[in-house]
Amino acid sequence: MSVEMAELQKKNGIPPIQFGEEVTGAETLLRCLILEQVEYIFGYPGGAVLPIYDSLYGSYFKHILTRHEQGAIHAADGYARATGKPGVCIATSGPGATNLVTGIATAQMDSVPLVCITGNVAQSLIGTDAFQEANITGITIPITKHSYFVRDIRDLPRMVKEAFHIATTGRPGPVLIDIPKDVANAKAPFTYPDQVEIRGYRASLVPSDEEVQEFVEAVSEAKRPVILAGGGIIAAQAEKELRDFAEKTRIPVINTFMGLGGFPGTHELSLAMPGMHGNYTANQALLNADCVIGLGARFDDRITMGRTKEFAPKARIVHVDIDPAELGKNVETAVTVAGDVKSTLAKAIPLAKACDSEAWISQLKEWREQYPYKYKKDGDVLKPQAVIELLYNSTDGEAIVTTDVGQHQMWTAQYYKFKHPRSFISSGGLGTMGFGFPAAIGAQIAHPDRTVISVVGDGGFQMTNQELAIVSQYNIPVKVAIVNNQCLGMVRQWQELFYDNRYSQIDLTCSPDFVKLAEAYGVKGLRASTPEEAEAVWAEALAHDGPVVVDFRVAQEENVYPMVASGNTLDQMELGDD
Repeated sequence: MSVEMAELQKKNGIPPIQFGEEVTGAETLLRCLILEQVEYIFGYPGGAVLPIYDSLYGSYFKHILTRHEQGAIHAADGYARATGKPGVCIATSGPGATNLVTGIATAQMDSVPLVCITGNVAQSLIGTDAFQEANITGITIPITKHSYFVRDIRDLPRMVKEAFHIATTGRPGPVLIDIPKDVANAKAPFTYPDQVEIRGYRASLVPSDEEVQEFVEAVSEAKRPVILAGGGIIAAQAEKELRDFAEKTRIPVINTFMGLGGFPGTHELSLAMPGMHGNYTANQALLNADCVIGLGARFDDRITMGRTKEFAPKARIVHVDIDPAELGKNVETAVTVAGDVKSTLAKAIPLAKACDSEAWISQLKEWREQYPYKYKKDGDVLKPQAVIELLYNSTDGEAIVTTDVGQHQMWTAQYYKFKHPRSFISSGGLGTMGFGFPAAIGAQIAHPDRTVISVVGDGGFQMTNQELAIVSQYNIPVKVAIVNNQCLGMVRQWQELFYDNRYSQIDLTCSPDFVKLAEAYGVKGLRASTPEEAEAVWAEALAHDGPVVVDFRVAQEENVYPMVASGNTLDQMELGDD
């Protein structure tokens, strides 16, 4: 163990770790987690992980007992997204492990570093259909970056070391470690490797000078360039390099949904979000650009609309990504750089020069002023867009905001101008309802001094609202803003627009009284039905030093616009009734 690690343990009050001491597999696991500087664990105990929980008793770790394993993994995910550190969760075998599956897939789709630890039945019972036996490594192979089944306690330290390395390097992702109960109970002298060597795994790709030179030359020739900055900017902590590069080259920046916050939404060069519910200017920029520079972006179907041949029809596409598999996967590219976006931009900035783009920037500014996000105000009717504007204005855009999935998610992306990376936390790829609230818990634990807002719908909130018990128990001051339109709003919108108003199974009018539900958990509950009430109760919520649930009763039939219908191209935007 290094001198630095020993000093860190002493500073944090962690007992000295004795190498060579014979300990159980469960104790080995916890010592490995200490050496990986894990502080918080989100989990739910059960039979197969009892040895681990017995070792946790009285330990250094801060364990958060969620009320469902899905809550545990979403909270670990929120913690990881808010910090960039790996989130850690624990679940027992069988149903405990399978309850993690949606959360694992959520993290895999959005490239979030997680280490998921599951227990399993003893190896002598594997394959016998034993009580609470499930082949969780087999189940999760398609949705993990890697997975381990621990057969021998002596392999456990190496596997934990590798798991954290794989989860956090290259393109981040979830790694699963499945520990049978007999391994957790077995004993062996404690060791921990200093380094990781994994055959065939290239953790970090640094672009060559030739690749960077080609990248710079392609960009410098453009007169109508635009940067498409994705979640890779945030994962690589490349927000400063992106800003420096954009300002030096005078290239406007579009943030993908996952990239929001990677470039300040208030910056003069910001064009905000493109795609299905993106704004007019961002989509027009992609349609008219002569060079699209993709930085850590996947060119997914919510941006290309699946019409990749018609996407950015006038542009050469330059693509930088740490995952070589993404290069040329969805769109045809002229120049590709397989490398870390931070190091690529750092090498490119000294070589770059300003593009001849001022006429282009003026055109984009004109579009932005002519076609902003807008909606119709209607007297005392509380519009959902107004709720998001209220949240933004009251926090000056400085809050960490999590969302569930649906209309409220899109309105948040449109009307909250994110200034900082890791301030917008949402399930982008998988689109997981129930994600937002537990993710906010993880984010608030990671940043106890920041305002954390969970914007949720009345549908998704009911999938994980049992986690109100946690915010009450630990006084975690998350502010929950329920955008309550008493229906499954996005489903209703599609049924209105594409299914001739045949509203099938979207009615949520029999939902609970969310104020009373919050109060039942010992959490402050408030309600607003008009713009005036909304301002008053939200001010009260922000002034309260604990968790608050605010039920915003909004207009039921409001739709998200702009909208590009599935199967259409970006030039076929519906701007809405206004």
